[in-house]
Amino acid sequence: MSAHDYTKSAARPEPDEVLVRIAEYAQSYEIRSGLAYETARYCLMDTLGCGFQALKYPACTKLLGPVVPGAVMPGGARVPGTSYELDPVQAAFNIGAMIRWLDFNDTWLAAEWGHPSDNLGGILAVADWLSRRNVLEGKRPLVVRDVLTAMIKAHEIQGVLALENSFNRVGLDHVILVRVASTAVCTALLGGTREQIINAVSNAWLDGGALRTYRHAPNTGSRKSWAAGDATSRGVRHALIALTGEMGYPSALTAKNWGFYDVLFRGKPFSLPQPFGSYVMENVLFKISYPAEFHAQTAVECAMRLHPQVSPRLDEVERVVIETQEPGVRIIDKVGPLANPADRDHCIQYMVAVPLIFGRLMAEDYEDAVAADPRIDALRAKMEVRENPDFTRDYYDPEKRYIGNAVQVFFRDGTSTERVQVDYPVGHRKRRAEGIPLLREKFHTAVARHFSAKQAARIEALFEDGARLEAMPVDEFVAAMVTH
Repeated sequence: MSAHDYTKSAARPEPDEVLVRIAEYAQSYEIRSGLAYETARYCLMDTLGCGFQALKYPACTKLLGPVVPGAVMPGGARVPGTSYELDPVQAAFNIGAMIRWLDFNDTWLAAEWGHPSDNLGGILAVADWLSRRNVLEGKRPLVVRDVLTAMIKAHEIQGVLALENSFNRVGLDHVILVRVASTAVCTALLGGTREQIINAVSNAWLDGGALRTYRHAPNTGSRKSWAAGDATSRGVRHALIALTGEMGYPSALTAKNWGFYDVLFRGKPFSLPQPFGSYVMENVLFKISYPAEFHAQTAVECAMRLHPQVSPRLDEVERVVIETQEPGVRIIDKVGPLANPADRDHCIQYMVAVPLIFGRLMAEDYEDAVAADPRIDALRAKMEVRENPDFTRDYYDPEKRYIGNAVQVFFRDGTSTERVQVDYPVGHRKRRAEGIPLLREKFHTAVARHFSAKQAARIEALFEDGARLEAMPVDEFVAAMVTH
């Protein structure tokens, strides 16, 4: 068959298997894992905290609120940490942009990477709006457990699709998986039928994918901080459209010449190596210590350990060797001038230089004031980034999912520091016992900095009793976090 032979049959096929599997899971799968719900509660807490931290940055807040000034929606979806009441599509964008702004929310790493908690933008906006509407109509609101269930399912859809399907290798950004997962779970939250969820998800795939241009030199920019908000809000839009009875496209993925596989995935079908369950939420990676692209998290830990030895001898440094995984080399090994904070928080050399010099790495360290310190670029110029094949192997090993890095500093007099290696960061499942107290402290700091002491105490108290939290009506939960 030549490249110009197109099917002439107008017979509508059965829906693609991937669409069906996603829809049936989103609509009817029962989550039975206590660990998944426990992790989801921490994920909800942490994700909101990341959003609250972002509200101190004007570059983020200038994008929030209605698209058109004054186009608010009383009785709509609220945006936690603000006074905005918006339609659920725009509220999803607001919440999603806040969550992702500082690159500090949870992460999933496989053939594709991403941040599954980005889906909370759509989930929370839909759940709040739907709950408020139900209350007005004398119906029962959704409860927080419904939100947690949707989060577990969104994590699973995004994460299982990412296990063996690399969208970045064909130039597409991982937020495509946010759009697909948000579409599925939001349509289900709204009461969509199996057919409506299939229709909605088919349209999500037909959108194609955002290019990764904004994540890579020489174009790295702040769109990478609001792209997930855009994706999750698009999911809400597809859900609402499907609920009107709008049609779907059953072979959106497999259609010859015109489907997603042929147009955007080099003709290769998706691999789903395991059924949808609760694996991803149970194994999700929390960003706890540092607001840094996750492939560099352990490199930052290494640099923090070396800081006491290196900071007094910065003028004597000859070279710094960073060993990382292949994805780390591919996406965050970056030399030359860095134009903005988005450029810097995706540069492994910058993320190692700052802790070597200052003994810290905070969101503020990506801003121009800190970046102007000439010692940072001087140290970056002395760095060598290498792939360590063992790190790459353990990164892809489903039994490990390590994100290893090693750092060693060599001085002009022939001496060197020890080679410090960290296989997995504090946010890894294997370090949960160590990480959860730090995760709580991260949330405490975020809430304390944004809210009054009285409101902050009420918000923190919401997460002290898991059973009470899960039974809480969503509209009351969100109300506790709005400002006036």
